[in-house]
Amino acid sequence: MAKKALIITEVFDPEDFIINDLVDSWLAKGYELEILTRNPSYPYGKVLEGYKNKIYSKSTYKNTIIHRFLVIPGYQNSLFKKILNYINYMFLSFWILLFIGRKFDKVFIYQTGPLTNAFSPVLLKPIFRYKITIWSQDLWPDTIYAYGLKKTKFTHFILTRLVRFIYSGCDTILISCKGFREKIESLLKKKKPIYWIPNWPMIDGFSEDKAILPEGFNFTFAGNIGKVQNLDQIVSAFKSVALKHPNAYLNIIGDGSYLEELKRICEEENLPNINFTGRKPVSEMPNYFAASDVLLISLVDVPLYEIMIPSKFQTYLTAKKPIYGVMKGEVAELINQYNLGVTALPSSIEEIETGFDKFIQLSKEELAEFSTNSMELLNESFDEGKTKENLNTLFWNDQ
Repeated sequence: MAKKALIITEVFDPEDFIINDLVDSWLAKGYELEILTRNPSYPYGKVLEGYKNKIYSKSTYKNTIIHRFLVIPGYQNSLFKKILNYINYMFLSFWILLFIGRKFDKVFIYQTGPLTNAFSPVLLKPIFRYKITIWSQDLWPDTIYAYGLKKTKFTHFILTRLVRFIYSGCDTILISCKGFREKIESLLKKKKPIYWIPNWPMIDGFSEDKAILPEGFNFTFAGNIGKVQNLDQIVSAFKSVALKHPNAYLNIIGDGSYLEELKRICEEENLPNINFTGRKPVSEMPNYFAASDVLLISLVDVPLYEIMIPSKFQTYLTAKKPIYGVMKGEVAELINQYNLGVTALPSSIEEIETGFDKFIQLSKEELAEFSTNSMELLNESFDEGKTKENLNTLFWNDQ
């Protein structure tokens, strides 16, 4: 067993991410950990209530030390501030790791958005000689272009070499989506094994108890409300659906940087039957799923998102509800292959509208068949116990 491992992550409790569950399971097994992360700010882009945005602070989580550092507010709505945060992450994590790095012989990097959170541990690896495992939930440099950075010869030259340096410096590479493999392999200096470790459901989405939603046929989107979730297209398509089917409702549950703009669009265009509930506690979400007829997952039409599986997809599977996938790529293929629901192209308002209509016209028996099929996929590919066991083996066993 390792002396001690350092977990490096952009997000951590009280932010709701799967890394919290993973840390809890490792602590329960008796592993010694410390955590290096920024001050909590997701999903609002500003430091959460009860926390101060200090340059550096130290606290505890279940008797485990957390090292936190400054986050630059406003990154949700500004590409410049987002990039500044990436640089800030590299700079501050470098100095903290320089002082604490000698304590660890293993480093686990949970990479959600910025791959820059892996720069410092890779750079300092020759000094401290720890082994690095990275679990990539996002794909660089594609992600930064999707956020709006213009792809030029210069930016591509810099980012490609940064990504190559980081992945080549890691001992073990874990990917949450199979589609990441080919792109990462093309960037490596020399070939190394890449393991698929998918996300497991963060919560059990099934409940017998129902929350209060409008009486009728309810479509529900739950999660972060950003521009990449494609909800402007969704609400536009739903307008004619609601006019044809007055008992059909679209419930949008969550918060995020695009919420106010989305509300403005709905108000200006006088879009009917769209219900904004606001952000709800994770513990209440199964009740909202239970009250829904169909669960909606959507991302904009960008090549990167064709190879990604948002973590809400696994949670939707546990809810045992039909899934409407307004996406291209891997998620749409799974929905069609396992007969989990209906799919539509994210760039076609007409096709999105048709998808809504299809669900409304289906019988209860046909909708129930979609629900039954979700458990087959969940047990086959996203089983929590099997996934954690594979992850534990890859990280904690001597490499």
